Amino acid sequence: MWFQSGRRRDLCAILYDAGELRGQQLKRRVEAHYDTRLDPQSFYGTLDALVSKGHLSRRTEDIHEVYGLTERGEEGVESYYEWLTERVEAGRTAQADESDGSERSDEGEESDEAGEEARPTE
Repeated sequence: MWFQSGRRRDLCAILYDAGELRGQQLKRRVEAHYDTRLDPQSFYGTLDALVSKGHLSRRTEDIHEVYGLTERGEEGVESYYEWLTERVEAGRTAQADESDGSERSDEGEESDEAGEEARPTE
């Protein structure tokens, strides 16, 4: 997989949506998503790893570092989105099939007059 942590995936997804962001802006958005404070050293270490792997670009604007997705990073987000969409759709199909199957399994069962759960007929 093109990333090895949810944080990397989420950083790239935020940049896919937002375009370029200063490091501190990106950190605030991720913290808002997680509803927790991130350790700055860990956060910037994650950005460094994404830059070194070619998923993010970094440039300096005044005194701020600005991050954006590279083409490779965009392809990674899109690939993950396709993969996740397939998993969700397959899960929905399986749940629908299970629902259809459970309705059929009610046949041949009878309920006690006292309202107890259905039990198989013999």
